[in-house]
Amino acid sequence: MESNRKLCSLSEATARVTDWRRAGKRIVLANGCFDLLHVGHVRYLQAARACGDALIVGVNDDAAVRELKGPNRPVTPAAERAEILAALACVDAVVIFPELTVENLLQTLRPDVHAKGTDYTPETVPERDIVRAYGGEVAIVGDPKAHATSALLDRLRQ
Repeated sequence: MESNRKLCSLSEATARVTDWRRAGKRIVLANGCFDLLHVGHVRYLQAARACGDALIVGVNDDAAVRELKGPNRPVTPAAERAEILAALACVDAVVIFPELTVENLLQTLRPDVHAKGTDYTPETVPERDIVRAYGGEVAIVGDPKAHATSALLDRLRQ
């Protein structure tokens, strides 16, 4: 399966980034929980990919999602969330990471662009100083934050 080849460890992602850089590609990193993929996620990832030539998506692991979103999350296990994301044409690689923040991925992969959703501004992106320190840029991408997994789950419960 093509999408399974997109799933990788951090060391595999690092090797891919090295190869892409040698080929002159501009690397973009987007990240999130991506629990119950919705149109807002797709628009965010498509817009992130438009910022460069290769898009790596960092996916929070299950323990991190529970810490970030609450004890009843994630709805979908990390391996399945990653596989779904890897099936998207705009995604070139997917890495599951255990940390609560994307700082380690940024410091290891050093993408040219760190793409964040429209719930941020360039000044409020928590990792902005890390990205700027190695010469990268922060891009705010996607549509207005009108879609959320939490809201979808609330509607389903009603």
